Amino acid sequence: MIRNMIPQIRIEEFDYNLPDERIAKYPLEKRDASKLLMYREGKVSEYQFSTLPQLLPEDSIMVFNDTKVVPARLHFQRESGAHIEIFCLEPVSPEEYVSMFAVTDSCRWKCIVGNVKRWKNDTLSLYNPGNAREISEMDLRADLVERCGETSIVEFKWSNGASFSKVLEVCGSVPIPPYLNRETEDVDLERYQTLYARYRGSVAAPTAGLHFTESVLDAIRNRNISTDTVCLHVGAGTFLPVKSSLVSEHTMHREPFVVTLSLLERILASEGDVIAVGTTSVRTLESLYYIGVSCIEKGMPYDVGQWDPYSREYEYSTEESIKAIISYLKENGLDELKVGTRIIIVPGFRFRIVDVLVTNFHQPQSTLLLLISAFVDGEWKSIYDYALENGFRFLSYGDSSVLFRKR
Repeated sequence: MIRNMIPQIRIEEFDYNLPDERIAKYPLEKRDASKLLMYREGKVSEYQFSTLPQLLPEDSIMVFNDTKVVPARLHFQRESGAHIEIFCLEPVSPEEYVSMFAVTDSCRWKCIVGNVKRWKNDTLSLYNPGNAREISEMDLRADLVERCGETSIVEFKWSNGASFSKVLEVCGSVPIPPYLNRETEDVDLERYQTLYARYRGSVAAPTAGLHFTESVLDAIRNRNISTDTVCLHVGAGTFLPVKSSLVSEHTMHREPFVVTLSLLERILASEGDVIAVGTTSVRTLESLYYIGVSCIEKGMPYDVGQWDPYSREYEYSTEESIKAIISYLKENGLDELKVGTRIIIVPGFRFRIVDVLVTNFHQPQSTLLLLISAFVDGEWKSIYDYALENGFRFLSYGDSSVLFRKR
C-alpha cells in the first residue's frame, strides 16, 4: 500500500542564535588543531580533532568525499562599466564534468548571475583591471543564453586553446561561502580544499574534511579502520537557506555523485560501522538504498527524488538493495555507479547505512541542521547549546564534531 509520509516540519523549530563573532572567518593555522565535540549515547564531551582516530570504532569503513572545489566565481564588465559577477553552478554543454573541463573553445553553464538585470544581452569581457597578460590572451567572454528563474544559462568563449579547467584556474576565484563576508584570499586557495580532493566539480567544499591531516589519516588506518571515497559534487544549494515556513515546500537541488563497485562490495561485506565524513557523504551513502530499489523494481539505477524516502513503505532490506546495484554494475560491465540525488534528510528519516558522522556546525534553519537532527534523534539543540557555551567555532572554517547515531 502506497501512502504519503512527507513530514510536516516547520523550519523555525530549527533556529538558534548564532552571533557573528562565533562564525570562523579564517581557518586555524593547523588543520587538526580545531576543537572536536563528541556526541555518544546522549552524552557530549570535548577533544581536539587530532585525537579523532582514538574515538572511532575499529574495523569500520570511513568514507570521504573526494570532490574538488573549482574557482567557479568570475567577474565580468560591460562596456558601460557595470560589473557582473557570474557563479558557475553546473555544466550544461558538455554536460559531463570531465568533458566540460577538457573543452578548449566554448561551453555553457547554469549560473547564478549577480546584477543580471543590468545585463542587456550584450557580450561581456572578463574584468582584468591589472591587464594581466595571461588573462588578456584568453580573451574570455560571456553571453547570456537564457534566464531560468534564479539561475541563467551562460555561454563562455575564449581564444587561446586552453582547456576550460585552465580558464577557471587563471580567471576564476574560489567561491568561499557568502557568510564569511570577505573576498577570497590566498589562504583560501589551499585551505578551502581537502587534502584528498581529486575530482573537479564542486562550488562549495565538503568542509568536514578540511580538518584532516596526513597524520590523522595515518592514525585512522593504524586502528584497522579502512578508508574509501565517494564523489558528490557540492552545488550552490548548500548556501541556500530554507525560505518556506514548511520544509515540505523547500526544493532540493540535484547533485551528481559516483560510487565505486569496490566500495559497494565492502559495505555489503562489512560487519563494522560505516563512518561518513561530512553531510555530503551521508547523502550519497543513504541515497544508495533507494537506487537499489530502482534497480530491483525498474531494472536500472535512477536519480533519487527529494521525498522518495518518505513516499511509501519499503519492504527490501539494505542488503538486498546494495546487492541489486552490484548486480546491475557487473551485468553491464561497469566498475562505478554514476547517478544523482535530490534527497533531503529530515527528522523521521530511517538511516540504513551510516552509523557515525564527522561534521562541522551548521547554519540555523538549514537543511544540513535538519539532517543533524535526524541523525541524533532530535538532540541537536543540546549539542549546539554545548558548542555555543564552550567556545566552539561555527560553519565552514569552524570546529568539528563526531556524532554516533542512536541504535
